[in-house]
Amino acid sequence: MAIEILKEKYTGRIKEETLGVGEAAVKIGGAAALPFHGFEGEIPNPPKIAMEVYDTAPEDWAEAAVEPFKEVINDPVAWAKLVVERYGADLVCLQLAGTDPGGANKSAAESAKLAEQIVGGLAGTPLIVYGTGKVEKDTEVLKAVAERCTGSNLLLGPVKEENYRFIGAAAIGYKHGVVAQTPIDVNLAKQLNILLGNLGVPMDKIVMDTTTGALGYGIEYTYSVMERIRIAALTTNDEKMQLPILCDVGRESWKCKEAKISEREAPELGPARERGILWEAMTAMSLAMAGADILVMRHPEAIRLVRETMGEVAKCD
Repeated sequence: MAIEILKEKYTGRIKEETLGVGEAAVKIGGAAALPFHGFEGEIPNPPKIAMEVYDTAPEDWAEAAVEPFKEVINDPVAWAKLVVERYGADLVCLQLAGTDPGGANKSAAESAKLAEQIVGGLAGTPLIVYGTGKVEKDTEVLKAVAERCTGSNLLLGPVKEENYRFIGAAAIGYKHGVVAQTPIDVNLAKQLNILLGNLGVPMDKIVMDTTTGALGYGIEYTYSVMERIRIAALTTNDEKMQLPILCDVGRESWKCKEAKISEREAPELGPARERGILWEAMTAMSLAMAGADILVMRHPEAIRLVRETMGEVAKCD
């Protein structure tokens, strides 16, 4: 006797968005079913992986995280080309850690020039430009980046309730998308999407960042919120929730104590390199299952594991 597999029926669909320009542009979103539920609906675009590039050489990274990039770690433009050409990044995420007012406090003009140089070297591969989360400085920097990179179809973030008017207006004017970041909360995420929409930012130019918690450091909250957002988008046809989701996996995973502590300091935790890579890969795969459309990642080996696992899971459709 044949067994009939019960299937959910969905009425909604995640908006499909195009990032970057030309032949190297990337599409995200478009799903009409829960993640990896291809047997229940169309999922035209699997999660994409963006690799990190920093505007300043990181000083607190684990040795294993530095090693793949040690030849370019002081040259963000070369770093960006390397992650695309050697490691096959779908997108590049420029992390502007150097603009932190409490650190190097790089200027908006300097950051905008760097973003333009990276865009010029990527031949259309989409670029995400991410500030430090310091509202006033991010506003100044991201507005300058938007203007200098007019028409490159960047993703600018994080955009928060405190600065959405300024960065949103710049994104509209200079033809970019935005990443709307809110604390881990469904209602706050929806509210910021509404505000951006009222400002005039097209809904297919908004990606959500609901705040990423790494394995062991709040991932269950992140997972739950993402899952609730995706269910609302698909089952109640809530247009303000039907947006792709970005997860900042690399930064959150590798700052965990368990991912970066040396083998000498904690021999009971096993080899440091493998531990860090697995920490990032397990965090990323969990969030892909929750509904991430863009995974911002760091280590090439963790990315290989995630791509391999997503391929195996997709075969189950």
